[in-house]
Amino acid sequence: MPHESIETIISAYFTNIAAMNPEGWVENFAEDAMSHDPVGEPPTKVHEGYREFIGQLQAFFEKLESSTEHIFVAGNEAAVKWTMHGVSKRGKSVTFEGITVFEINAAGKIQTTRAYWNPANMVAQLRS
Repeated sequence: MPHESIETIISAYFTNIAAMNPEGWVENFAEDAMSHDPVGEPPTKVHEGYREFIGQLQAFFEKLESSTEHIFVAGNEAAVKWTMHGVSKRGKSVTFEGITVFEINAAGKIQTTRAYWNPANMVAQLRS
């Protein structure tokens, strides 16, 4: 798969997270896709848990903006260094960052994500 195609699907993934758009976000994934977000937590089947994931974002955030600082593509995988900036429903600004590894299938859909980040840092910012 061309690097540009992988970068396009990754860009759509982050754009739809920032927009808190569940339908647009899930369109990026294969039907049997799995998400390890964050790594260390039980993986979720994206098409079964996507509304809950986006719903959590919608419950806490008024606004989200994402930036992908680096996308490293190798074969059908990519590692992405990212930063999210958000404003909570209570007006609190938060910033959190991590690295997500994407596996893209032959159909150009995300098959697996493995996100390395610490949600506790984000929660601490929301509570302070």
